[in-house]
Amino acid sequence: MNNRYDFLYLFDAQDANPNGDPDAGNLPRLDIETGQGLVTDVCLKRKIRNFIQTTKADTEGLRIYFSEGAVHNNQHKDAYEAIGEKPAKKVKAEIKDKATAWMCENYYDVRSFGAVMSTEVNCGQVRGPVQLSFARSIDPIVSSEHAITRSSVTNEKDIEKERTMGRKFTIPYGLYKAQGFVNPFLAQQTGFSEDDLELLLQSLENAFQFDQSAARPAGSMAPRKLIIFKHDSALGSAQSHKLFDAVSIQRREDVEIPRSFSDYTVEINHSAIPKGVEVIERI
Repeated sequence: MNNRYDFLYLFDAQDANPNGDPDAGNLPRLDIETGQGLVTDVCLKRKIRNFIQTTKADTEGLRIYFSEGAVHNNQHKDAYEAIGEKPAKKVKAEIKDKATAWMCENYYDVRSFGAVMSTEVNCGQVRGPVQLSFARSIDPIVSSEHAITRSSVTNEKDIEKERTMGRKFTIPYGLYKAQGFVNPFLAQQTGFSEDDLELLLQSLENAFQFDQSAARPAGSMAPRKLIIFKHDSALGSAQSHKLFDAVSIQRREDVEIPRSFSDYTVEINHSAIPKGVEVIERI
């Protein structure tokens, strides 16, 4: 990969919990000072990993390192077995580098996002070329609490209760914005390719397609806009923040309480985009 990329990702949530905080009773995450909703970068990377694992499970080179139930030392042993070496924590640098290279070649999320693999079976550390920011809602969100019941019980001793109560949290609506970056210099080190980039973009476009749950029912979360800034060189032709600032996301003047993506306008100030940067809009 010889080009630098920046991208801006818009998605929304309606009557859903986009990213519950386990330390706060699974309430939707928010900035307590501004009231804006938050979705962590880790959450977004999980959507990408899940999409690739679901749709590309049998594709060579697209394994997922951070997957449910994975035992990392066993994955590292696979690397040592593949390069014909005995697994260990302390190994010569050239052996560790071979193991690291094998992990990058075979695990999509390692060569994309990086990983710390210097455990009992040492496969080194990788700094990934793809980084994502927290997503932040354009406007403040409101967290709604809903009482729910079930007609069954867990223990026989509770049979006389007939039903048990619980709580569920959603937001009525929120439009979220996240920013991303692809570092071509690190991409060359990990082997992240243009095909990997295309798969990343496809994952963002379909991030919620196979992610439905009680907290995120079908259609309640949707990608709305993916704006990519492709530089004509590895160094790039503009600073990332200047490109992101060229995109204006505003609530329509006649809308007091937004409840859909159509309540906003998204405009790109192309005059602020310097030569050497191509703007690509997807979704």
